[in-house]
Amino acid sequence: MKGTLSAILLVLVAAGSAAAQQQPQFSHYGFNGMYLNPAYAGIKGQGDVTLIGRYQYAGYGASFDTGGSPKTVVISGSVPLAAIGGGLGFHIFQDEIAVLKTTNLQLSYSKHIKVGAGKLGLGVQGVMNRFGEGSHRALDPNDPKVPVPSSDTKFDIGGGAWYESDKLYAGLSVNNLLRSEYTFKSESIGTPSTARILAENHAYFTAGYNIEASSALIVTPTVIAKLVLPGKFGDSNKISLKNNSYEVGARATLNDKFWGGVGYRYDESFTGMLGMSFAKDNALRFGYALDLIAFNQAARAPSSHEIMLSYRLPKPGLAIRPAIRTPRYSF
Repeated sequence: MKGTLSAILLVLVAAGSAAAQQQPQFSHYGFNGMYLNPAYAGIKGQGDVTLIGRYQYAGYGASFDTGGSPKTVVISGSVPLAAIGGGLGFHIFQDEIAVLKTTNLQLSYSKHIKVGAGKLGLGVQGVMNRFGEGSHRALDPNDPKVPVPSSDTKFDIGGGAWYESDKLYAGLSVNNLLRSEYTFKSESIGTPSTARILAENHAYFTAGYNIEASSALIVTPTVIAKLVLPGKFGDSNKISLKNNSYEVGARATLNDKFWGGVGYRYDESFTGMLGMSFAKDNALRFGYALDLIAFNQAARAPSSHEIMLSYRLPKPGLAIRPAIRTPRYSF
């Protein structure tokens, strides 16, 4: 983008034409499988709804305009459906980073297959992306690559696989397979829409393993890798190690009611989290996560904050209790 002084340079990092992480990241990734992978839909055998709000680099201020703290809200949910041999799921997120606003809607279907002690889900998803641009500051008002307030919406697709057992879960997924290009109105009068954003392909790998430390305590090591795959699908230079994110962590859960955990995000931050469950069968869960920025502090604020609220629906059962038969009334 020639001669552009954006409202905040972070926009160029997050959503420019170069390969970069365009999609939000969450510290509660161990509770947010539906956001990561369409194959997760219904895989646990009961429905759930999860709401997460994230305020990244809290208080990051630019010397002008709106600052650059990314703000994200995501709601996701899924249900198992025996009639279709799998489950259905969805997620919606809205992400705001300086002048760029992204709204994403995904609808997913997962086919469940019994594998060993667990289930394998094979999922597909339909994706709707809407990118909205705000006002930029341009050194050259006639630069055709500088967008003015406008938006563009397109549809895309994704897919994934997810394995779930009592001990282990692991998932691999890819989204934005069509790698659609989004165009915006230009600063240059009479010039076609040449201000563009490319929706990069993102791949996610995540896994966790439940270790029964005692009858009441479960320790779960977790890992997640988020990869940006530049180039069109099938290109020989598709995979790049640039602009990727890697995290490892562990949490301890007591009586399925209280949990705490720590994590490390490569070259960025350390994470701490606390949470507890309420209501019947501990179905309602609340969690808080704090990221302390440990690297590249000059370009970031010291901390990020995240709140999670989720509800696990009752497991499917018979709507009518079966009759209890006894030989006492048999003649």
